[in-house]
Amino acid sequence: MDSQAPGDELTTDTLFSGRLLCRQRRRGYRFSIDAVLLAHFLKPKKNDRVLDLCAGCGVVALILAYRFPDLRLTALEVQPQLAGLIRLNASENGFAERFAVLAGDCRRIGELVEAGSFDCLVCNPPYRKEASGRRNPQSEQAIARHELRADLETVLAAAAHALRTGGRAVFVYPAARAASLLAGLAAHAFAAKRLRVVHSHPGDQGRLVLVEAAKNGGEGLTILPPLHVYQHRGGEYTAEMAAFYAP
Repeated sequence: MDSQAPGDELTTDTLFSGRLLCRQRRRGYRFSIDAVLLAHFLKPKKNDRVLDLCAGCGVVALILAYRFPDLRLTALEVQPQLAGLIRLNASENGFAERFAVLAGDCRRIGELVEAGSFDCLVCNPPYRKEASGRRNPQSEQAIARHELRADLETVLAAAAHALRTGGRAVFVYPAARAASLLAGLAAHAFAAKRLRVVHSHPGDQGRLVLVEAAKNGGEGLTILPPLHVYQHRGGEYTAEMAAFYAP
């Protein structure tokens, strides 16, 4: 990170009224509201071992570390420069002692973590198929957004390896691809347990889905009330969404 290209400097962004810092590259991958939604959807237990898969700059794990001081967190990221940012972010927020970072490819998950070694997993995977849409010219963003290094099948196989029986996996994914996510979860012996659709505004179609699934879990899915991000088009956050950023 010492040899940054011009315009590739780090920015310092904050959450929880400045109590959590997140360093990001100005022209690289930058987290979005999806990560905040994902981090608040997980309901961990005390001392759970949590894996953040496809961790990016580590913001999901950082939020979890801030909200739940007893968690033991591991972030796995395929891009070495982003893994370096996760280490920096963990250190600058005082989380380094309970925050492990792995720079590696989830396609080789068996070489990185022991089978069944985590209680929970969170994942904000690449959303777009490799050949879909216009690809971001910044490679850091392209790998994070498109299925270049990890498609849905790869991510689900990695989750099945990493989680113990009964462990919970939480995903945020485009609503338009929800059927693929649910079918893939079932194919890897996950049972969907909680599902919530995220809408930009009341009356809009669902944009994202938040799904929690249990490894080798039994039948029983709870469909939660819709989550609205904004009060109305062009308006402020809803009270629920604003609370996600409150200290």
